[in-house]
Formats: sequence, structure tokens, C-alpha cells
Amino acid sequence: MRFVPQAALPEGVAYEQFIFDTLQVPTRENLHDFFNGLMWLQFRRAKRRLNLLQAGELARLGGVGTRGPLRDALTLFDENVALFRGPDSLWQALAHKRWQELFGRQRTLWAQCDILLFGHALLEQLVQPFKSITAHVYRVPEALPAMGAPGWQAAWDDWLAQDLGETTLVPKPYVHLPVLGVPGWWPENADPHFYDDTSVFRPLRRPPPEKITI
Repeated sequence: MRFVPQAALPEGVAYEQFIFDTLQVPTRENLHDFFNGLMWLQFRRAKRRLNLLQAGELARLGGVGTRGPLRDALTLFDENVALFRGPDSLWQALAHKRWQELFGRQRTLWAQCDILLFGHALLEQLVQPFKSITAHVYRVPEALPAMGAPGWQAAWDDWLAQDLGETTLVPKPYVHLPVLGVPGWWPENADPHFYDDTSVFRPLRRPPPEKITI
């Protein structure tokens, strides 16, 4: 893969199709594409898998302007996903929006948790952070190496490249995390009342997705 100016993308050719055909990523000079480029550099197999699935749907549905459940799911993952690796009790509290438990009674467990921001639009938002920035969180197995361990990044990349697909993504297997609530990520969340804001830390309104255990 290599990066090329946005002008290299021919008129009428879908962005994802062009990447698939040429192994070139059209890139604008803005933060959105900068963070996208970083993800290509860090998680090449996972990003390539997303691209392969996008190209397959473009071929099936008829090219530029066509959407569908899988393309929407792929775009959501690419733009706004955070990856979670951590204790099941923490995941269950997150999935069920038990905020006081998650950030109060279980706060010390966050030291055993890894959160990786994968979505490049999510990263762009955090350049000018605000309290309600919310990620769609996708769980990775605790059996994978912890962030910082030898080979962790390749292991996560390999797992994602194998796991991502229509059956895993279309059912929307996400839970929601206001990312500035992660302990240590924002000074204001040291105050327990930070989490009392129900416009950000909203109550559970429907059952969490089925894929909440690995």
C-alpha cells in the first residue's frame, strides 16, 4: 500500500474500489485522512480486510453510490470503533451501561484494560475534545497480548483481519463508551460527579448486543 494525493482518484471511481484495484490510498491534507493513514500504517491487515469487504459489496451492489447493511457496518467500524481488551466484569458493566459500577466500584480494574481507538473520525474529534464523544466499542479476546507486550500489535491486527466480516459486523456488536470517561484520559473524570451527566452517560434503553462475550 502507498499513499497518493486525492487528485489521483479518477472521477466516478469509488474510493474503496480504487484502493482495492491499485493498492493506493487517496489522501487529502487534513486531519481526517492523516489519522486514516496512521491506521493503515499500524493495522495493515485489518484495514486491508475492511477494504476487501467494501470492494466486494461495491461489485455486488453496483458501484459508486450504493450502500447496504454491510457497507454501512464497515464504514462505522472504520470511522468510530474503539477496541476493548479487559476483564469480563468490566465489559459487562460497560455493555449494560452500569456507569457508577464501571467508573466507581470497578475503577481500579481499568489498569487491567486496554482501549485502542481505531476509528480515524473518532481520533479526529479528540483533537478538540468534548465530553460527549462516544465510541462504538468492539471487544477483542483477553487471550490476545496486552498492549505493549511483545508482538501485541501484529496479534491484534491478525485477529481483526480474521474476525471482521458480514456475520460479525452487520448485527452491530457494539457497546457505547464516552471516551473521556476512561480513567486517566481526562482530568475532570477524577470527580465522581463527572459521571452523573445522563445526557452523556445514558441509561440502558435496550438489551446489549448478543456478542458481549468472547
